[in-house]
Amino acid sequence: MSISMIVPKARFSAQARLRALQADIMELILDRDLDSGDPMPTENELCEVLGVGRNTLRESLKVLQALGVIEIRHGFGMFVAPSNFDALADGMTFRGRLSLRHEGLEALQLVDIRQALEAGLISESISLVSPEHLLRIEATVVKMEELAERKEPFTETDAEFHRLLFEPLGNELLMNLMSVFWKVYHKIHVEIGTGGQDLLSTAAEHRAIYRAVAAKDGRGAAQLLSCHFDGIRAKIRKFVEAE
Repeated sequence: MSISMIVPKARFSAQARLRALQADIMELILDRDLDSGDPMPTENELCEVLGVGRNTLRESLKVLQALGVIEIRHGFGMFVAPSNFDALADGMTFRGRLSLRHEGLEALQLVDIRQALEAGLISESISLVSPEHLLRIEATVVKMEELAERKEPFTETDAEFHRLLFEPLGNELLMNLMSVFWKVYHKIHVEIGTGGQDLLSTAAEHRAIYRAVAAKDGRGAAQLLSCHFDGIRAKIRKFVEAE
């Protein structure tokens, strides 16, 4: 049975109007050249400018707040929200975990995207890395090796290693996106279990990546990063097949 046979046409129409209103509010923010943290027009002004009722406006504002477009501070008013990738991370995590109950396609695609992002940008980052920064990267590898020897997981240190690899690019958006992908990746990893992960081998993989970076071997580092994600792909496929 198609969705159109289940959901009344009036509801489709109402949803379309709300989406259009949300788009109008975002256009208003752009047209007025508002920036993150800037105060929004009042509800009264928005109702007048957009030609809508207060209840309809508030429905759209709640959605835009959930999307991270605006921020509602009770007692202070509405503001253009600062950069916030939490909603994106939550949505992608849900889609990835949901796919694990079926064919795992989206979970695998998320791994593919993270791999492409890191392998594709590592050469440029290597060209900018300083000797001092290399010492910071190596310190995370040493910590992983020490924790692996004690059979202790090193999730946070692993995340720091990958963040430091691309910090020389000075790209804040990239850092935010990497943080999102890491959160999603970690949740998926927790969902499927460690599966007897060999911590020493994982630490050794990071050591090899570090050596390639230190040697300014962009191609070698990209290949090692690509191979680094093969293990999680295999675990996802195994988990899905067992479901």
